[in-house]
Amino acid sequence: MQRFTDTSRSQEAAAHQHPSNAEQTAGQPSQGSAALQLQDLSVDLEEFHLRSIDLDVAAGQYFVVLGPTGAGKTVLLETVAGLFQPYRGRVLVDGRDITEIPPEHRGIGFVYQDYALFPHLSVSENIAFGLRLGSSNLAASLGGVLRGLVGRIHHPIKGDQTAHPRVEAMTRLLSIHDLLHRSPATLSGGERQRVALARALVVEPRLLLLDEPLSALDPETREALQRELARVHRELGTTTLHVTHDFEEAVALADRIAVVHQGRIVQVGTPEDIFRRPADEFVARFVGVRNVFTGTVAAGDGESTKTFKSGELEMTVTTDVVGEAHASIRPEEIILSREPVASDVRNRLHGRVVDIADRGTLIYVTVRASAAFTCAITRPSLEEMALRPGMAVDIAFKASAVHVF
Repeated sequence: MQRFTDTSRSQEAAAHQHPSNAEQTAGQPSQGSAALQLQDLSVDLEEFHLRSIDLDVAAGQYFVVLGPTGAGKTVLLETVAGLFQPYRGRVLVDGRDITEIPPEHRGIGFVYQDYALFPHLSVSENIAFGLRLGSSNLAASLGGVLRGLVGRIHHPIKGDQTAHPRVEAMTRLLSIHDLLHRSPATLSGGERQRVALARALVVEPRLLLLDEPLSALDPETREALQRELARVHRELGTTTLHVTHDFEEAVALADRIAVVHQGRIVQVGTPEDIFRRPADEFVARFVGVRNVFTGTVAAGDGESTKTFKSGELEMTVTTDVVGEAHASIRPEEIILSREPVASDVRNRLHGRVVDIADRGTLIYVTVRASAAFTCAITRPSLEEMALRPGMAVDIAFKASAVHVF
């Protein structure tokens, strides 16, 4: 398995320019945006494998690949970019097979989490770096290639493009126009990420790849950049493939999400699908469901209403599944009270508080009933109920709140 390392070609790598999308209608694919399709994509890096990846990303879509560290998210991006060659499968852009095409001819922009800015170039020179290569090539978006060059460029760029109208437009779009004269070393993390994003977008890529773009930022800056990414996507409509381990980030940005685990895609769907209807136990726990039980489903008193049993636990559920199954309930779906719950919900249990975990905006209370349940409440609710470990409480939840898979 070899990575693309031809420095004579990749030394200012990238792809083809496309017509300006400045007039693009917000929220719609730009004229230059491309659909991406991965078919049975398999990569062998000896210590790591991508296995039979099938994925469809519509033109203009903001698609997030979500998974834990080591799941294969970055390798997937780098394979799409052309930095790794699959041993099986294809990468198609608008139906055209680009699997064998070098990175610099793919029309792809790439932003890595470490930015890969040239330290000896100004902000304007970094952004304009690709434009100086001429109409057949754009630049500086493939971070793996860039990192080989960072530190080796000690002179001003030739064929100055810093006054190019696209540089001006992109810096104003990302609110970094007043930073153009600055050195990357003087910028904050959020400013560096904006510069890296401007450099990738100024060459008008057909597809934008973002590798954990917010992971190195403090919470406040991360939230601001998250809003910025959403706004830029609405305005430009560039097809975007964004990888992250942060589920809240994925939900905030994605039109669709693919969950990756151990080199395989285990679920694809809308944020609501992933959040409310996880496909398996890994996805359920990874997206914070917390309450996951293994048991069996027996027929109940209706066509879709059945009984789920797991040890001493019995719950009424709404499902078409019968037999061995998992059941999951999100913490925020559970009503927690010191008094019996006055409601028509089908599932009511009595138990005792065994743990209270303060997570800032939310408090997670673990209740031992016929099984352990984790409930999410607000701080005012905690104070109002004066909860403490050992206290008797009641919990309740709807049959429809239980997801069976």
